[in-house]
Amino acid sequence: MTLLRDPLDGVGNTSLVPLRTIGRELGVRILLKLESENPTGSMKDRMALAMIEEAEADGRLRPGQPVVEYTGGSTGVSLAFVCAVKRHPIRIVTSDAFSREKLDHMVALGAELDVVPSDDGRMTAQLTRIMVERARAVTEETGAYWTDQLRNMDQLSAYHRMAGEVWSQTGGAVDAWVQSVGTSGSLRGVAEELLERRAGLRVVAVEPAESAVLSGGPSGGHKIDGVGAGFVVPLWRGDLVHQIERVSTEEALTMALRLGREEGLFGGTSTGANVVAALRVAEGMPKGATVVTVLCDTGMKYLSNPAFQR
Repeated sequence: MTLLRDPLDGVGNTSLVPLRTIGRELGVRILLKLESENPTGSMKDRMALAMIEEAEADGRLRPGQPVVEYTGGSTGVSLAFVCAVKRHPIRIVTSDAFSREKLDHMVALGAELDVVPSDDGRMTAQLTRIMVERARAVTEETGAYWTDQLRNMDQLSAYHRMAGEVWSQTGGAVDAWVQSVGTSGSLRGVAEELLERRAGLRVVAVEPAESAVLSGGPSGGHKIDGVGAGFVVPLWRGDLVHQIERVSTEEALTMALRLGREEGLFGGTSTGANVVAALRVAEGMPKGATVVTVLCDTGMKYLSNPAFQR
């Protein structure tokens, strides 16, 4: 086993595993990047570390300076983790729309929470905008450093590195990359790097069917944590994307439960959405092709949700 210098060295270098049962009849290899192996159980550890370290390196974030962010949960947990290690106080603007486990995890890691009420637990464009403006106000009031994840380009380097891991783990045999869109940082970052290495790669974005704004639909409410802001996010690059798949909250939840029971892979609803879309993509691929997607975070973050107890 490796001796780490500190917990931050545990970020990244996650495993890649195939689906063994679900979709086996398609004859296409579907691989999941197990981002639940990161220290907080989420792929957001990658971007949180990049946003903090790059801001420290160029002086935007001073030693001991507070950090502020708005988040649906996983980014907040990851930032709280990084800030705990690096000794930055952190204030998180979040909402009761997101899982109780995520909010509790942030507090356990030392974050101060500013919880914005939601409309019946749904993620909506209005909620996102309220959270963003609250984070802006906190920044002005306190002089904190705002990571501003919807616009922060520093996170892309983290996902370029993630793409390098995928390339190495597959030996370059990647035919399609499928990823749900939150900030669009992970989809964009991985796609940019993989397309540099293989121009024929197919990039597929995934969004909630109830709020399919990237594919021209109306903004609406949904319950897929961490994705579907309800508007076209600033980091979105449609020129990198060949296909957009709409997946409903119910489809995403059903697949998340199937993954746990049939594959032993326990993730949240964004993971379920990724796999639903990956299966659709695989149906149109030749036999023996490889489709890669992401187990975004551990399902342990969602156990209090009654839907995960059915």
